[in-house]
Amino acid sequence: MLTKDKSYISLPTTKPQDKRGTAGNTVLFAAAALSLAGLTACQQTPDYNYLIGETMGTSYHISYQLPEDVDEADIQAAINERLQQINDSMSTYQADSTISKFNKLGKDTPIIIDADFSRVLDVSRQVYTESGGAFDPTVMPLINTWGFGSTMTVERLQSPPSAEAIAQASALVDFDGVVKQDQTIYKTKDGIGLDFSAVAKGYGVDVIADVLRDRYQIRNYMVEIGGEIATAGVSNQQQPWQIAIDAPIEGSTVSERQTITAIRQPIKTNNQLHLATSGNYRNSVIFDGKHYSHTIDPTTGKPIVGGAPSVTVAADSVALADAWATALTAMPYEKALSVAKQQNLAALFVILADGVQPNDSVDSLDDWQVVQTPAMQALRADKQP
Repeated sequence: MLTKDKSYISLPTTKPQDKRGTAGNTVLFAAAALSLAGLTACQQTPDYNYLIGETMGTSYHISYQLPEDVDEADIQAAINERLQQINDSMSTYQADSTISKFNKLGKDTPIIIDADFSRVLDVSRQVYTESGGAFDPTVMPLINTWGFGSTMTVERLQSPPSAEAIAQASALVDFDGVVKQDQTIYKTKDGIGLDFSAVAKGYGVDVIADVLRDRYQIRNYMVEIGGEIATAGVSNQQQPWQIAIDAPIEGSTVSERQTITAIRQPIKTNNQLHLATSGNYRNSVIFDGKHYSHTIDPTTGKPIVGGAPSVTVAADSVALADAWATALTAMPYEKALSVAKQQNLAALFVILADGVQPNDSVDSLDDWQVVQTPAMQALRADKQP
């Protein structure tokens, strides 16, 4: 909670479903208080401004120290403009967006992409390669085949798609079949499509932070979209921002949640924090004694079994953190922890405590434990690894 003596932002550990596209342009000003994921900013000092709006099928919250001689309406307009540009580029819910046009094209037909699209494609390619394919923005055919657009059901696991249906969908999950040449891309086979929903929110946070920092020289800010977050400088309490991580308790809500740990923005390094959290616990079921998530492993074509309920990643950008948090969620926990260490990722996993079984009633903090990589330990200790 944001209080007079602490600067806590508590964020959900599941990503809201993208139901409205990649970006919108509705902005609401909060004159005195910022409500973020059920938390209220109380008695804030007047030199910090607060924006609350809707984008990418979810909401965003921005807190920043307004410089002198800067019109807050100009900042609002600049943010709206950049979010609309991202929407026009990467919203799969907008028929005339660049990504929608690409998805409709046949093979070997190039399309020009903009700088935002190119950057997100490059981040996706990096994490796709380094994760061994666990992050793949062409995975949508498998998600549709399993019927996991938003929820996981026992009925679907009782009557899963056939091996033939999975194989047909898997044949279209082919990020290597998306080729970039200069400022164009094309696909090498018909039916391949892109969906950047697992990275676009993080990129949107980066873009808004760029607007605040580069265009208006704002040095103290917090930007959040759907649980992905960037902070810099200090909060209105003149303290480093702190991000609280929820325990992944099934059935928990925004108003009824328990914080298991917190990550403070480093002050001895670059005085910034780029953070993303991904989780499956609100969309998962137990079937035949195994815990299944709604996340599909692109490398197997099947739902993840034994994945970490919550994964938080800090990286050089929120887009990179967002993609990696998704990738690590799409792996069994032991593999995800190994990959995170190999890639020197600052990653924090929330898993069941020793002796607690997936089918046990887990409704308290004692049922969970936090595991972090050496890079995350170093970040939280505020020193270089």
